[in-house]
Amino acid sequence: MTTRILPAVGDPDAARSITALLSQLPAAEPGPPVPDSTSLLDTLARLASESLDELPEVVLVHERIGPVPALELIREVALRFPAVGVILVSQDAGPALFAAAMDSGARGLVALPLSYEELAQRVQAAAQWSTGVRRHLGGGPDAFSGPGGTVVTVSGAKGGVGTTVTAVHLALAAAASGRRTALLDLDLQAGDVASYLDVQFRRSVADLAGIQDISPRVLQDAVYDHKAGPALLLAPAEGERGEEIDDRAARQIVSALRNRYELVVVDCGTQMSGANAVAVEMADTALLVTTPDVIAVRAAKRMVRLWERLQVRKAEETVLLVNRWTRGTEIQPALVEKITKARVARTPVPAAFKELQPVVDAGRLQDLDNKSTVKQALWTLAGELGLLKGTEERTTKEASAAGAPAALPRGRSGRGRPALPGGDRGSIGLWKRRAD
Repeated sequence: MTTRILPAVGDPDAARSITALLSQLPAAEPGPPVPDSTSLLDTLARLASESLDELPEVVLVHERIGPVPALELIREVALRFPAVGVILVSQDAGPALFAAAMDSGARGLVALPLSYEELAQRVQAAAQWSTGVRRHLGGGPDAFSGPGGTVVTVSGAKGGVGTTVTAVHLALAAAASGRRTALLDLDLQAGDVASYLDVQFRRSVADLAGIQDISPRVLQDAVYDHKAGPALLLAPAEGERGEEIDDRAARQIVSALRNRYELVVVDCGTQMSGANAVAVEMADTALLVTTPDVIAVRAAKRMVRLWERLQVRKAEETVLLVNRWTRGTEIQPALVEKITKARVARTPVPAAFKELQPVVDAGRLQDLDNKSTVKQALWTLAGELGLLKGTEERTTKEASAAGAPAALPRGRSGRGRPALPGGDRGSIGLWKRRAD
């Protein structure tokens, strides 16, 4: 049996050396090396969308792959493509790194400089494991056959612009259309999703912070299944516990949700942190909410520029929602688009707080009347973004005809960004230093 191997190596010289040695392995079929973590995830997602059998049996991840650190990349590949055997290639082959690699989901560790015998042994073991997993998955109706669900982040240009109301109704609309939907509250210090949906639940996203391997059972224990449809992963009731969610934990949590749900809506709040920056970077669609006033539009422009400087997301890959819009306001969506350089959604949300006030005061956004112009606009927006069942293909075609992306390919925001030394982006502090 032929073993397909995909090397992920950033350094051209190392890539040539590894490919040459892989080609000498018996029954090995090495693919063209991919230069960074974004390209690797994009390649695997494309192959998985065609068929489970199209995925390579083995992926080799070089320790300096970047921009996502190698161990985090291995963890994400293991979560999203569980039938792929991942091998870490590193100068350090000590027991500490070996244990960390295994905890991340790797099937082996190979030391540099490469040894033919060791490489052959690790590749063979990983390939046999991959074959066994595929045989097992292929027999059941729930076999994994795709790159995972869609992730949409909702961020606010500033406080009070309607971020959480927007996130909640996008999730409600998607769930009502029949999509298996999760709503993650990453407004870690001041998250109000629970308050808006009349939920009292003791578990939160902070309970997943220290878990190395978030299994479906562990995730289910932390999630609240709301009667209105979406599964909720709530912000901690104690704001200080939000500090437990760093960028590594956020990446793992979003990946775990994506692997289990068709759609993941993330309420990122208005404050930039390492956790919600990771979510915005990972998102297929990043929605930024603003209101049509000078202060909010200036804040939206600052946020778009901040995401660009931190290399989280490009302006043209950001979708702006104009909330509390009226025909008579001086600042119209076209002007907002011109100022921010981001694409403005075709569907603005009208200024009609009187419709919202009773359900907001009651903490039951799910009870908003179907005749409400706010609800109609937000659910129309969900269709525009391709979040409703049956709208994904139509939305993509409409966006292509208009020359603008509707739901951007996963990870595309990271393409071409430089890696920090060692391929480690670390935390928001490291991003800040790189932006400077």
